Amino acid sequence: MAAPAAASSHDPYAALRYPEFRRLVAGSFLLTLALLAQEVALGYELYLLTRDPLTLGFLGLAEAIPFIALALVGGHLADRREKRNLILGALLAIFVASTWLLALSLDASRAALPQTPWLLAIYGAIVLIGFARGIFSPSASSLKAFLVPREIYGNGATWSSAGWQVGAILGPVSGGLLYAAFGLEGTLLVVMALLAASAVLVAGIRKRGVPAAGEGGDDLWASLKEGLAFVRNTPIILYAITLDLFSVLFGGVVAILPVFAEDVLHVGATEVGLMRAASSVGAVLTLLLCAWYPPTRRAWRNLLWVIAGFGLATLVFALSRSFWLSMFALFLTGAFDSVSVVIRSTILQVMPPDHLRGRVQSVNSVFLSCSNEIGAFESGLAARLMGAVPSVVFGAGMTLSIVAGVWTRSGKLFAVNLLELGNERKPDTPAAVA
Repeated sequence: MAAPAAASSHDPYAALRYPEFRRLVAGSFLLTLALLAQEVALGYELYLLTRDPLTLGFLGLAEAIPFIALALVGGHLADRREKRNLILGALLAIFVASTWLLALSLDASRAALPQTPWLLAIYGAIVLIGFARGIFSPSASSLKAFLVPREIYGNGATWSSAGWQVGAILGPVSGGLLYAAFGLEGTLLVVMALLAASAVLVAGIRKRGVPAAGEGGDDLWASLKEGLAFVRNTPIILYAITLDLFSVLFGGVVAILPVFAEDVLHVGATEVGLMRAASSVGAVLTLLLCAWYPPTRRAWRNLLWVIAGFGLATLVFALSRSFWLSMFALFLTGAFDSVSVVIRSTILQVMPPDHLRGRVQSVNSVFLSCSNEIGAFESGLAARLMGAVPSVVFGAGMTLSIVAGVWTRSGKLFAVNLLELGNERKPDTPAAVA
């Protein structure tokens, strides 16, 4: 059935009219909700036990290393295997890891193990989550392009980002509140229920065929080289994901929020959850505006401006001694970052051909992991060596310097109009249900 006229680039709800797209976005939302609630509760528990910010950095590192190790292979599999089943397998692995964490959180496990082996076992469960995300991320990202028509990729990117951001609001708040009320064990039980619901939603998406292989065929190394070459030879993709990498690597503060809460702002676990959510509140409100006013017409100019805004808001957070000013600064980081996500996601949907989507998304996933999880380790290490406040001031300055450097090298990209590129329809258009 052809897509209805309502599913146009002028319809702010266009992508949501496709039922399978809604299922994938809802499943990803529940996964985000679960993992962030788990992250907040686990991170706060570990910091209370160790009082060492580097412990929080190691949480990010334990997830990032296996994710980076597997993500490119995950992209190859996403281009060569049925995507829905890959997503379900990844969700099962994450469920097993959360069960592992629940077993370790019980009093009997803590009594049986000294602190160092207990911490290593915790990091082992996070490693499993990292491997699972290396499969989930490129598979889910590339599947979205097969659930909506090409001309509304930007709208789909907006709503999928909004789903993630709503999960990023509710996840940390839920994690903080659940931890305060029921401890780590109760939080993990809720996490496992959310993961099961996510799998049920994804199972309702019908299987898709696998696009014909490109130059690399089924040879893994040739396939990976083909995907990397496409990213390297497409400047708007290369610059976009590189900007995000370095801005979040140096400017991110999420991993050390417990340090700011305890040592700078003098608040508790509930406030950590609220601070984690503040940036996502800003992101969701901005994403709703993006659904009506897409930032993709002058995409490159907009991307550079919002990343510069992200750096300035991070600087305000570093210098603040007021909880509410810190909340407002984090709100602004989310608002600026959400525009960046919409632009970058649209670029990654519009530019690659179907048979390369998984590998291009996997390269982006590696960059994202380096910026988020490696960035978490960098934040913890810098906070330990320099102090929390000086480390964030340094990171904000690096973000602004990187934006200035890229601005001078990317003049040709200012003329790119993603709306025009997105108007080339795919021949196989999914059916929509209003």
